[in-house]
Amino acid sequence: MRPVGGRPGDGRPSGGRPGAARTGRPAPPPPVPPRSIPPRSIPPRAVVRTAERPGRPLVARVDPDQPGRPRAPRQPVRPPAGRLRRFAQRYGWRAYAIPLLTIATIVTLVDLGLSSPLAPSGGGAAAAPTTASDSTTPPAVDSAPVSPAEGDVAPAEAPPTVGVESYVEQGAGTLSVVDGTSAVYGTGPLRRFIVEVEDGIGVEGLPFAQAVEATLGDPRSWGNGGRMSFQRVGAAEAAAGQFDIKVSLVSPGSMETYCPGVGTGGYTSCRYGDRAVINLARWATAVPDYEGDVATYRLYVVNHEVGHALGNGHQNCPGAGQLAPVMQQQTLGLEGCVKNAWPYP
Repeated sequence: MRPVGGRPGDGRPSGGRPGAARTGRPAPPPPVPPRSIPPRSIPPRAVVRTAERPGRPLVARVDPDQPGRPRAPRQPVRPPAGRLRRFAQRYGWRAYAIPLLTIATIVTLVDLGLSSPLAPSGGGAAAAPTTASDSTTPPAVDSAPVSPAEGDVAPAEAPPTVGVESYVEQGAGTLSVVDGTSAVYGTGPLRRFIVEVEDGIGVEGLPFAQAVEATLGDPRSWGNGGRMSFQRVGAAEAAAGQFDIKVSLVSPGSMETYCPGVGTGGYTSCRYGDRAVINLARWATAVPDYEGDVATYRLYVVNHEVGHALGNGHQNCPGAGQLAPVMQQQTLGLEGCVKNAWPYP
């Protein structure tokens, strides 16, 4: 007899589980193990603190290039530094100290140049000239020019002597003021002058001073028509600087001391600063074109050099046969003109 619902030779009930007794209802399905679902990775949202703004909430800024990540605050873009800024960044305080030291050095050098012995001196404020009693060094440094020095440059070869007077080639190198005061010559603005003579040249000071007075006091001289007046003053005024012009008689050997750099060659006269320097050789012998007329040449050389001290420059001969201007370099030649000693003949 075959069991119901079974198969031949099978000791298990039909439709049942191995070793399980048939109960008459279906067996429950075996449990299904749960599936493990990996959690979704969500990047943490970082919060960026922003500056509080009155009346507005805090807002986090997100970088559009990287969603989910906050955008870093932008740094201000600075323009590239220029040369001066790079120089200052590199050298620090030295970048400011070097220009200041340079300016201070230039100012010091200019101040030293202006206060040096060869610096220009004002007319009435010039240092007092030395006198024979206390002079030891040439006072030429006290008469540095207020404008470029002027003079007749020596010819290549000195002309032969025409005058008959002898003169000393080299004096002592010091000057003495001829003391005394004259009357006022002419009308107009007053120009006071002192007269100096080099020591050791054998020339008396008073006659030379009187000759200068007579020349500048003549109506044909620079005071013509009330243009100006002249007065000679003495040692006290010279010591106090109360003068405008110096008229100095100097030996040929001392010309370069009192007219440095002019190039007189010991032959011509010159003007240096407020000093009109008369060359003793020309005072004694004149020049060839004056043909022995020493007296007229003396008038000319005083008016010519004082004319420089008054601010007048050289002039040329206006034409053959005409009077030579007093500011023409007649010492070097008349150029066809007729000799003339006066500014207003």
